[in-house]
Amino acid sequence: MTAIETLFETRWLGLYRIGRWDFVRRPQADACVGILAVTAANEVVLIEQFRIPVQRRAIEIPAGLVGDEEKHRGESLATTARRELLEETGYRAAEMRPLLATPTSAGMTSEFTHLFHATGLIREHEGGGIAGEEIIVHHVPVSGLRPWLAAKEAEGATIDFKIHAALWLARIGG
Repeated sequence: MTAIETLFETRWLGLYRIGRWDFVRRPQADACVGILAVTAANEVVLIEQFRIPVQRRAIEIPAGLVGDEEKHRGESLATTARRELLEETGYRAAEMRPLLATPTSAGMTSEFTHLFHATGLIREHEGGGIAGEEIIVHHVPVSGLRPWLAAKEAEGATIDFKIHAALWLARIGG
């Protein structure tokens, strides 16, 4: 393996070089999970939050980093997915099925995204994430998802591609 040169590093993000290629990664995590959660009423559970790098509100599936905090180091991908789903949306899933593992952005970061499909949802609280996240939870009927996303985009929100990828992988919404 080629040596990795550290160019710059903070607690949350680092800039590195291998040979002539610069890339970023998180010093404490090399993976994230994304969860497609679908209720018994055939609603997709989405989240909305302001994302500083793009300076816009983003519509996303619930997601989170794997092992970024000491108390969560070593937990499985599915355990992380279950925890993030509960924290962000208030739902506990009876089933958490893996859909895909893929580089998040292979030319820019070493991080892998692991997509899951959560079913058998039980609402335990309102969600909203942990302190400082300010997450809004949306329940969108699968039948009306495309126009709902288009309306959010027209309002200025950005739509995360993981929504579409997860729906396609789970064969939901045609």
